[in-house]
Amino acid sequence: MSKQNTTGTDRKLNIAMLGHKRVPSREGGVEVVVEELSVRMASMGHKVTCLNRSGHHVAGEEYDAYVGNIYKGVRLKNVPTINIKGFAAATSSFFGALFAAFGRYDVVHFHAEGPCATMWIPKLFGKRCIATIHGLDHKRQKWGYFAKRYIMKGEMRAVQLADEIIVLSESAQQYFKETYGRDTVLIPNGVNRPVILQPEMIKEKYGIDKDGYILFLGRLVPEKGLEYLIKAFKELNTNKKLIIAGGSSDSQEFEERMKDLAASDDRIVFTGFVQGRVLSELLSNCYMYVLPSDLEGMPLTLLEAMSYGQCCLVSDIPECMDFIGDKALTFHKGDVQDLKAKMHSLLANYDTVQAYRAEASDYVCNKYNWDKVVEQTLQLYTGEK
Repeated sequence: MSKQNTTGTDRKLNIAMLGHKRVPSREGGVEVVVEELSVRMASMGHKVTCLNRSGHHVAGEEYDAYVGNIYKGVRLKNVPTINIKGFAAATSSFFGALFAAFGRYDVVHFHAEGPCATMWIPKLFGKRCIATIHGLDHKRQKWGYFAKRYIMKGEMRAVQLADEIIVLSESAQQYFKETYGRDTVLIPNGVNRPVILQPEMIKEKYGIDKDGYILFLGRLVPEKGLEYLIKAFKELNTNKKLIIAGGSSDSQEFEERMKDLAASDDRIVFTGFVQGRVLSELLSNCYMYVLPSDLEGMPLTLLEAMSYGQCCLVSDIPECMDFIGDKALTFHKGDVQDLKAKMHSLLANYDTVQAYRAEASDYVCNKYNWDKVVEQTLQLYTGEK
């Protein structure tokens, strides 16, 4: 590592981040985290480079947005990428790790398990390497046999080589301790307090108004539990719509299957990938937010929905239970009838919805703070704890 005159978190570092798709982007939770960390670190005077994938947005090239070498003080570098399912993450991580190894970086921060398979490259050059495990990705249903093997290789490389491993939940921390005997550092993600918007664009685009819909927001992948939600909603007697907001990620077949399942119910609306004002309006105005996942890392969309002061209904998996306290409701994971019953109860009891809304925003915004996340992360970069 290069020598500096200052010590601790006052020291200005040269940092590389890789494993995400691109910054700026909302293609997934990893991208949100990398942007929040890198922009804040850059504003503090650190030199931060995000090693972005080359190629188009996962939801299609029409969503390609920012083009440039600097974004809010963060340097952007596109690395070669083979944009084929199962190869994009591996190839971009390999070239990103190679670029980081030869660069004058003090710290190389890997995000997600799969990219950590290339951690050995910067380690050969004596770089300090940090890994953030955003979720146990090998459990995700969208990956085939070889992809899962590669992701597991990344997990084991992180255990063997990372100077520090960051996890987002107590359940992930327990997993690494029990499986590998490896200590990890728990640093949950943060959330920003949003500006609540009136339903203007969503009224025009989808014909929905305040409290006129139930919202699902996330990638259309099997582990998000969308099939349970569609089946449960179709059995409800309500004039509210179900808005399914999000694009697919290497899972187009699943998306088509979900659209076929919903085709007989014109109350169900697929918006595709959303961002900007449309996204904010959807989060500002829903009657309730539902996240029926089988598997999560730390669900940023859940924290965001709560930050907007929404009543949230989530599956009772540890990755959700760890964060909601008593400020959201749960149903039994994978249980369509229990999900239906809980939604029916909330639709019939507006006072209950209002009670959860009243406490959700202050709870998550006070507990999960990005500035604190940055401070804790920088301490790991410099070897402090």
